Amino acid sequence: MSYRRPAEPYRPHRFLRALSVTNLCLTICLLASPVIAEDTLLEWLPIRPFNFDVTFSQRTFAPNNRVIGAQAGITALRYGDLEVRTMYQYYSNHTPTFKTDQNSLYLNPRWNNFIDILDFPKGAPISRTIRHVLFGPLEDRAVPYLGLLGGATLPGPGNTWPGHLIGGQVGVRFPIARGVSFDMALQYTQYGIDFQGTAGQTQQWLITTGIRF
Repeated sequence: MSYRRPAEPYRPHRFLRALSVTNLCLTICLLASPVIAEDTLLEWLPIRPFNFDVTFSQRTFAPNNRVIGAQAGITALRYGDLEVRTMYQYYSNHTPTFKTDQNSLYLNPRWNNFIDILDFPKGAPISRTIRHVLFGPLEDRAVPYLGLLGGATLPGPGNTWPGHLIGGQVGVRFPIARGVSFDMALQYTQYGIDFQGTAGQTQQWLITTGIRF
């Protein structure tokens, strides 16, 4: 005669206990693992929105010499690696023979970390090699960017209407403390201005260096 062990009654608390342990283990694994992907959010006035820069320029007209200026701006919005800044630039040159003051206002959309588009091949990404060559030990902290410039300047041609301002830039930003970063760039601009009653187009190479906070 065979003996069959009676079935153990169903105990729901055991199932709940096992489910709780499984959820706990899954939560720990998720917290310990790196984030694979996250939603890109549109940020208004993100961290470090303000910037102040000293500028060193060489221009071809009005006048043709090297001058120092200043500019200030605010980052209006950011979406992932894209951001849009509003910039104000002031330039002044006074000599015994002439006096010129210029005010410019323009938009500056930027593409941050553009080098990362070359994140291939998998074993030795081109972007990582470029970062190592350009920035050395700061390769993981550097934020290289490309930018466009578009706006207006006063006085414009004829000293009646604002002159156009267009151009581009390439630069890099280094975070140096929480909420503070060092920024430097090389930019090219072309705009129409009025100088001593003469309207003309000038081309300008500009080196900027400053801080963002």
